[in-house]
Amino acid sequence: MKAVIEPLLEAVNEEVIYQNPLLFLKIWEINSQSECYNVQDPWPWHYHKQVEFLVILEGKLGIQTKHDYVVLASGDVMMLGASQLHRTNKPFEGTLQYIVFQIDLTKHFDQSTIRYLHCFSELTQPLEDLNYIFRQNELAKQETHAIIMNVLVESQSKKIGYEIAIISSIKRLILLLIRSDTRNLLNIMEETELIRLSPALNYVELRLGDKITVNDASALLNLSYHYFMKFFKKNMGMSFIEYINYKRIKKAEILLLTCDLSIMEVGYEVGIANMAQFYKLFKRYNQCSPKEFKHRMRNESMIVG
Repeated sequence: MKAVIEPLLEAVNEEVIYQNPLLFLKIWEINSQSECYNVQDPWPWHYHKQVEFLVILEGKLGIQTKHDYVVLASGDVMMLGASQLHRTNKPFEGTLQYIVFQIDLTKHFDQSTIRYLHCFSELTQPLEDLNYIFRQNELAKQETHAIIMNVLVESQSKKIGYEIAIISSIKRLILLLIRSDTRNLLNIMEETELIRLSPALNYVELRLGDKITVNDASALLNLSYHYFMKFFKKNMGMSFIEYINYKRIKKAEILLLTCDLSIMEVGYEVGIANMAQFYKLFKRYNQCSPKEFKHRMRNESMIVG
C-alpha cells in the first residue's frame, strides 16, 4: 500500500544509547493498553544509523517509510535499514505490545567472518529489502522472532555470561538472514575473492600499530593502486582506509578495557598518534569519546557484578 509522503522537515536524528557499549545494541518492549493513534496522527519521523527490528507480540502497529505504509500484526517481524526514515502509529484500539531492537550489525564481525561484513554495510543495497524473507518464509520469521525475544530476555536478566548469549543470538540472526536470502540481495563475496584479498587483510591485522599504506597492500596482490582500491571496496563494502580505521578502533576498544594504558597510549598502540583524529574516529564508531566509553563499561561491570 503506497503512502502519501509529507515534507520531512521535522525528522529527528535519534541518538541510540547502547545498553552495553560493547554489544552495540538497544532493545526494549513497548506496551500500550488503550491509546489509539490513527494514520493522520503518527509518532514523528525519525532515523538512526543502527538497523532496527520490530517484533509484534500482540495487537497491530502501523509503519510508514518513505515509500510504503504497512500494518504489522502479532507474530510479524520487520527490519528497517540504517538511516531509513520511518515513523509508527497505532491504527486500532486495544493492546499493542512489541519489541524494538536497534543494533549496529557491522560491529559484530571479526577476522573469521569479515567476508560477510560488506553484505550489511548498505552501500549498494538497503537492508530493508530483506523483509521479503519474513513475508515469504514463515519459519525464518518465527526463528527471527525467537532470536530477538531471547536477546530481550538476556539483556534484561543480565545473568552471568549474558553477553556471550546475546552475541551468539546476533550471530544466529546474521546467519539466518544470509541463508534465507534466496534472491542473493546480500551479494555474498565469493570464496576466491576472499582468498585473493587475504594478504592485504593479514597485512592490516599485523600492522595496526604501524604505518599502513595502499601501495604496500596493493603490491601484495600485484595490483595497481587504483584497481586495488576498486577491488577492495567492491568486495568488502567499504574502502581500504575505512577498513583500516574500523580495525584500529576495534583494537582500541579492547585495549581500553583490558590494559592499563592512557588514552594517548592506546592511540599510539593502534597507529593513530594524532589525538584529535583518534577522538574523532572513536566517536564516529561509538557515539562517545574513549574516556566515556571506558567509564560506561566500568559502570556496566559494576551493575552486573
